[in-house]
Amino acid sequence: MIAADRSEATAATIARRAADLLGAQVSVVDQRGRVISTSRGGPQPILHSSWIDPGSVYLEVPLDLEGMQGSTVVVTNPAEGEAVPPRLARALIELVANQTTVLQRLPSHDELKSKFIQDLVNGSVEDEERIEREAQVLGIDLSRPRSVILADVSGYILRGNDSVAGPEREARIRRRAQLVIGSIVRFFMLTDDTICAYIGNGEIIILKACGSSDLRPWISVDDSCETEESWANLRALKRAAEALRARLETDTRSAITVGVGRHYRGLQGLAVSYRDARAALTLGRRFECANRVHSLDSLGVATFIGVNDDDLRRDLAGHLLRPIEPHRELIETLECFFDEGCSPSAASRRLMLHRNTLGYRLQKVSALTGLDPRRFDDAVHLRLALAIRRLHEDWPWDRDSSEEVPARERA
Repeated sequence: MIAADRSEATAATIARRAADLLGAQVSVVDQRGRVISTSRGGPQPILHSSWIDPGSVYLEVPLDLEGMQGSTVVVTNPAEGEAVPPRLARALIELVANQTTVLQRLPSHDELKSKFIQDLVNGSVEDEERIEREAQVLGIDLSRPRSVILADVSGYILRGNDSVAGPEREARIRRRAQLVIGSIVRFFMLTDDTICAYIGNGEIIILKACGSSDLRPWISVDDSCETEESWANLRALKRAAEALRARLETDTRSAITVGVGRHYRGLQGLAVSYRDARAALTLGRRFECANRVHSLDSLGVATFIGVNDDDLRRDLAGHLLRPIEPHRELIETLECFFDEGCSPSAASRRLMLHRNTLGYRLQKVSALTGLDPRRFDDAVHLRLALAIRRLHEDWPWDRDSSEEVPARERA
């Protein structure tokens, strides 16, 4: 709702409530003489003198409300019964105007919901029972497992706002954000499945239900071989995010960039998932490109050098190396290959292997991890993961990190 819409809504409320109290026709007229609203109907774009018989005017009360400076409430003589004394009528009108302004300044349901979600994902969870009660009041279901998807829709939400400022600009941004949220909810079809809020800077946060049944349309047969349920769900979640990105790109005719966070258990896990999604979005835009879906497990070296969280780096290294952990010879081959400067001949001599055998092992590493140690970027990625592994040899690499939020995050 832009500023003019808000002024008309305020005028309509004042006119209607004052007319009920005074038993007379009440109109709100702006400083140019245009009737903004009247108890007889909606806005009338005609002059005060043409609309209201001066002889029937009983009382005129100036208004000094935000966005309505110079406006006047005009009360005509009541058609039936006795008129309310002018002093009392003036006090009633001023009271109605002030109450209407105060009520309109109260946050809307969408604003309360947005603030609640922002507090939740920023880690402001101390009393979980209170949080759950507030969620129920706002109609938010937090009982289902959820992951955070962060969508940068600034190309649409913030586009073309340079020519307007103040309340009108903010209202236009909010209206476009609500259109995007409506498109997201329709895409996933079920309101409870998707909890959305606008968090500023053209970004929409989505708390997406991420159980296997919630992601069934995006689960691939290949996911069944993934032993870690949370990472398998992340694959499906990224497919869902890509489908959503494509839909929003069509709806808004603008570039959309998305960051996806993995699922972590508990209410505090939403803050960790948001941290992952935020980092993925930021690093993805900086190191990869816009108009794509990014997640920390697919950003390669950028994740290891761009994330300042040791637990997260360790967890990602564990996920990357876990497929080859049961094959000790592959780990030893990789370490030797890198120690010898990625020289096949030097690594073969040191390992006392035929070069074809070395090539077979490197190919098996590529098949299991999706990274080819003979390619520079992939080699750096694997090298960093091995270094982190060596630094944390006591870390339980077979642990599913979604089972428990790290103690540091629970504090």
